[in-house]
Amino acid sequence: FDGAYIMNGDIVSSDPTIVIRLKDDNSFILKSDTVGMELKLKRPCEGCIYERVNLGGPFVNYTPASSLADFEITYTPGSLEDGIYSLSIQGRDESGNNAGTAPYEISFEVVTEASITHFYPYPNPFSTNTRFVFTLTGSELPEKIKIQIMTISGRIVREINQDEIGPIKIGHNITEYAWDGTDEFGDQLANGVYFYRVVMRSSTPLEHRETSADGAFKNGFGKLYILR
Repeated sequence: FDGAYIMNGDIVSSDPTIVIRLKDDNSFILKSDTVGMELKLKRPCEGCIYERVNLGGPFVNYTPASSLADFEITYTPGSLEDGIYSLSIQGRDESGNNAGTAPYEISFEVVTEASITHFYPYPNPFSTNTRFVFTLTGSELPEKIKIQIMTISGRIVREINQDEIGPIKIGHNITEYAWDGTDEFGDQLANGVYFYRVVMRSSTPLEHRETSADGAFKNGFGKLYILR
């Protein structure tokens, strides 16, 4: 989904690009078309059932398998309404063998409102490094994100910019970047309590998405604990 593997029940973009790959150990008989492929979507309404997706329709493209790449289907269902969806996929190779004894199924949730949770360090306290966890909903990513680490007196000792944070996506995120408790000069900070805040710019106003851990924040500031 949008270039990332998801877990069952994950939040995704309201306008996702879904890629399905059929892997085959047989490198001599390559899959060339959608014959034997079955893609079904169940929408979030009471009594809804799986509906077959037209693989020849405008929302589906496919790429034949080659010696270097797997057979691939790209499905863009368009703008989706709020709710929990389910996707069911089955495929056959060129010899008629099913990919599994039962279809592959996964559910995902769409939240169309643009929102973001607070950034939570994990683990916290930490001794070697910590990453930042957050959830983003809607369809557009923020233009800029920056995390500021500061002492309890308010002095900024480290700024983590977006290039360091790494790629983000709609849904649940954990930063590729892991802060190791050092300042701007690479020197280790002393054990103790530090504040952090997230500075963000977005073309779409982002509402705050509440979580059970919001009590750890005051006026947009959270606490970090270094304990080596």
